[in-house]
Amino acid sequence: MKNITIYTKNYCPYCKKAVSLLSSKGVDFKEVDVTHDSKAFEDVMAKTGWDTVPQVFVDEEFLGGCDDIHALDRQGILDKKLGLK
Repeated sequence: MKNITIYTKNYCPYCKKAVSLLSSKGVDFKEVDVTHDSKAFEDVMAKTGWDTVPQVFVDEEFLGGCDDIHALDRQGILDKKLGLK
């Protein structure tokens, strides 16, 4: 099983859309809310260089944000990355 993690902020509409897509896939994932956890957000920013959320990882691979995972889904790539195919 893949280790899927999404970093979010509770007021972010893109985060909600990305979580919704992952949920619709029926995969287990860990949501890390960094709204009030600046240390966790600093750690993930150091990994990716991104200062925005959501940030989606499968195992240690950074897939990007909301638009990125939706693009992967349209291309038929996301299911394989999530371990569904």
